[in-house]
Amino acid sequence: MSGIAPQSWRIPCSDIGRHLMKICICGKNYTGILSHIESLPFQILDSPEHADAIVTYGGDGALLGAERDFPEIPKFPIRSNGDKRLCPEHSSYRHLFEMLLDGKLKTFKLRKIEGLSKSGLVKGINDVFLHNSNPVSAIRYMVRIDEEAYSEEIVGDGVGVSTVHGSTAYYKSITHSVFRVGLGLAFSNSTEPVNHMVLPEGSVVSIKITRGPSVMVADNSPDFMNIEPGEEVRVLLNDEYATIMGLDIFMCPKCRKLRHASG
Repeated sequence: MSGIAPQSWRIPCSDIGRHLMKICICGKNYTGILSHIESLPFQILDSPEHADAIVTYGGDGALLGAERDFPEIPKFPIRSNGDKRLCPEHSSYRHLFEMLLDGKLKTFKLRKIEGLSKSGLVKGINDVFLHNSNPVSAIRYMVRIDEEAYSEEIVGDGVGVSTVHGSTAYYKSITHSVFRVGLGLAFSNSTEPVNHMVLPEGSVVSIKITRGPSVMVADNSPDFMNIEPGEEVRVLLNDEYATIMGLDIFMCPKCRKLRHASG
């Protein structure tokens, strides 16, 4: 993983009464936050394997990448504060790290989503999408929901299934909406008048590519899987969860408003 702290070292601790916590920090330009945690009992590791938690510094991409590479370790995402894009309540990095030490962060369990085909398996927190791999050529596909046909053949740039957490990401950019329970089914630039849908949590969405070329991808992964014409993908929630601490802080609407205001 790029952007991981380059060495293992222990911050001198003058804060008696708090137990040492082993963390790994990942993300771009994270070194600026190290001065905010001086004297706090952290040991910063150069590799996440033995960390109590992974601190991701940056945005959604840093969090998604860390979860993809090290799914068993709890994550604490912190947004970078370039251009003062954090609200007063969350602008003190030291305060956020003290909350981590003191166990005051809310812990969220995000159920993961997977896409399975004969070509392989992908997993994510946000979504699984099938896209046209040739930007000047649409794909054709058919959708079944719990084995029941949803529509006739659909022509478009792509189709995807989103989790509740992912509803504020790519799903929102396509549908201009979010949802709080279930699974979201979104169609990107389809020529047919098909409706985006919110399905029950236990739904299984089957997508058969009738004309490609197409690729399957989960979240923001740089790796993709080629899906051949005639191949079918099954998308559903699996039994795995991502453990995220302080997600309510990371998704703070006041911070979001400031980020949008600053461009």
